[in-house]
Amino acid sequence: MSAPPNLTPSLAPNAPPDVSRIVEDVVGCKWTLAVLGAVRGGVCRPGALEQAIDGVSKKVLNERLNKLVRFGILEKQAYAELPPRVEYRFTPFGARFCVVLDEIESLQREFGR
Repeated sequence: MSAPPNLTPSLAPNAPPDVSRIVEDVVGCKWTLAVLGAVRGGVCRPGALEQAIDGVSKKVLNERLNKLVRFGILEKQAYAELPPRVEYRFTPFGARFCVVLDEIESLQREFGR
């Protein structure tokens, strides 16, 4: 049995992320794209994301946020407050990754049906 592909750049900090696999995973998931769009729009807290993304469950949202953190696209900032506060922001890699997604969207508009 072969090892799974490297989708988690944080596990090997010196290894570059497998960008093609990340693109495949992100583009193939409507919820991941919705999460990225909401974060780009300034929505950065989990509760606000859940309200902003119509139809997403808390479980699916948390799975997608964790995946995006593992991929190195988002970073999670937890604040030591009561009640606890968590926010998600783009990493430098994540900001560049969104440029790739913008180009894919542009191609879709130009050549899509």
